[in-house]
Amino acid sequence: MDASADTISALLLTWYDRQARVLPWRSPPGTPPPEPYRVWLSEVMLQQTTVAAVGPYFAKFLARWPTVSELAAAEDAEVMGAWAGLGYYARARNLLACARAVAARGGVFPQTEAELRELPGLGAYTAAAVAAIAFGERATVVDANVERVVARLFAIDEPLPAARKAIRARAEELTPETRAGDFAQAMMDLGATVCTSRGARCLLCPLAEKCAGRRQGAERFPVKPAKAAKPQRKGQAFWIERAGAVWLVQRPGTGMLGGMRALPDDGWSARGDGSGNGPLSGKWASGGVVRHGFTHFDLDLQLMLYSGGDLDRLAPDSGEWWPLDRIEQAGLPTLFAKAARLALAQQEDLGE
Repeated sequence: MDASADTISALLLTWYDRQARVLPWRSPPGTPPPEPYRVWLSEVMLQQTTVAAVGPYFAKFLARWPTVSELAAAEDAEVMGAWAGLGYYARARNLLACARAVAARGGVFPQTEAELRELPGLGAYTAAAVAAIAFGERATVVDANVERVVARLFAIDEPLPAARKAIRARAEELTPETRAGDFAQAMMDLGATVCTSRGARCLLCPLAEKCAGRRQGAERFPVKPAKAAKPQRKGQAFWIERAGAVWLVQRPGTGMLGGMRALPDDGWSARGDGSGNGPLSGKWASGGVVRHGFTHFDLDLQLMLYSGGDLDRLAPDSGEWWPLDRIEQAGLPTLFAKAARLALAQQEDLGE
């Protein structure tokens, strides 16, 4: 590189002062930092999720739980239900664990990256982001956007994930002593709006003249390994209805979709071909297939509709009857919300 880290940082901050995105969890450049609760909540939600998707959830959580102590006092099921549809549900469990730890400290977040790392469910990235953005500590924040910008800026051609050590070292060199929070957000904004995964808009980039990757073809960085094909799994979910209500269960607290309300299912290990009997003996009919993609596998979920038998065999403490006219309030994760819509659509088609 022919320019110092200070020059690159200064160029980026000047650009950020003019081009910073207006987001509900941010303070504008040059103003006092946002509350730590807002920073932390937004950063947890934004992990592997787009800004557009997070916005409504962030507003909903703040309206319902304006402080970290109020969030900590909420019931697990209430928070999981509010999170439904945002995905990656382990984040919601970690959110509660961290909120309760902060509430035990009097509702005050620790101010250093090292202390923040000691909170449950709060990893390296989130600790650095809260430390830098909320408290102004010089902390190096590296998310996917920052990773891409740095890999292109320095033409780091080692494939991921091995390249992450070099990317982090370069990002740390660039992080200024002052305005570390603005710098972190500037890098995020540059990666989200200019140096994007879909293309490098180099003519709009404040760092274009300093970018080694531009001279080699910016879009070839970062170098990614070939994607392995995701495995395909199959399973069954069971729709049991009575008097305008559907039988829902609560999934175990750990594992996939942990702690969420859901339709009963077979653990997604059956053939998914309609051959299973489900949780009750009696008549079952195929209701169609729901297809859903998770991070590590794709799932074809066969929906089975119960059409007769002894409902008294359902143990009262194993689930609950949820009114169909309030199904949207059940907080079903996306997979089971799709299945519910499929079942209800079939009823409408039949005029029921």
